[in-house]
Amino acid sequence: MSTPAWKIILDQLETGERRAAFQNATGEWQADEEVKQAILTAFKESSLIQMGDFVDKDTLPVRQFRVSDQVRVVPGGTAIRRGAFVAPGVIIMPPAYINIGAFVDEGTLVDSHALVGSCAQVGKHVHLSAAAQIGGVLEPIGAKPVIVEDNAFVGGNTGLYEGVIIGKRAIIAAGVVLTGSTPIYDLVQETTWTGQVPENAVVVPGSRPAKGAFARTNNLNVQAAIIVKYRDAKTDSKTALESALRGAV
Repeated sequence: MSTPAWKIILDQLETGERRAAFQNATGEWQADEEVKQAILTAFKESSLIQMGDFVDKDTLPVRQFRVSDQVRVVPGGTAIRRGAFVAPGVIIMPPAYINIGAFVDEGTLVDSHALVGSCAQVGKHVHLSAAAQIGGVLEPIGAKPVIVEDNAFVGGNTGLYEGVIIGKRAIIAAGVVLTGSTPIYDLVQETTWTGQVPENAVVVPGSRPAKGAFARTNNLNVQAAIIVKYRDAKTDSKTALESALRGAV
C-alpha cells in the first residue's frame, strides 16, 4: 500500500525539504498551496486518540528529538507538532509551542510562552522573546503565513498575525501588535508601510489621534506602530549581549 501524499509532504516539512511558504523568483513570499492542502487533509483523515495526558489527532503527534538533532528543548511543557521543522542550533525555552507547518531556522531562540503558529516561517538567528505570538495561517489556502526573516528581534508580548512580514534585522519592540493590514508609520522615511516591516527598521508601540468630533472631544487615540529609527552601530551594540548570552541559555 502506497504512502498517502499528505504523509510524504509532512515528512518533507519536518526535514526542511519542503516549506509552507517560499520566496519566488522576484523575492516575494508566497504560500505553497499543496503543502497547506496536505496539512488540511491530515486533519481531515484523523481521529482523536489519547496521547499521554493529552487528546489530539492521531495523524499529528508531538515530535521527539534526539541529541543528534542538535535542537535544545528545555524541559517544562514545550510541544513541537508533527510537520514542523526545527533546525540544528535552535533553543526552545519552556513552555513554548511550535505548530504544524512552521519553519524555525538555525540559531533561533524561542523564549518562554512564545508561539510559532501553523505554517509561520522564522529565519536564522531570530530572537522570539517571552510571550511573543507568531500567528498561524492555514486558510484561505493561498494566504501567506507570518514571515520573520533572518536576524530579526521580536520583543516580549508582541503579536504578529495575518501574514505580516518582518524584514531582516528588524527590531519589533515589546508590546507591538501587527497584522497584514496594520499601517506602520515610518518617521525616518516619512512614509507608511502596510503588511511588512522593512529591513533594519526599529518598530515601537505608539498612538495617533482617532478621527471624528467625538474622538477629538474626548481626546481619544488609537494604537499605532511607529518606525523610530533604522539599526545602526549603537543599536547593534545593545543587542550584542543577546548574542553572547544565547550560548549560555
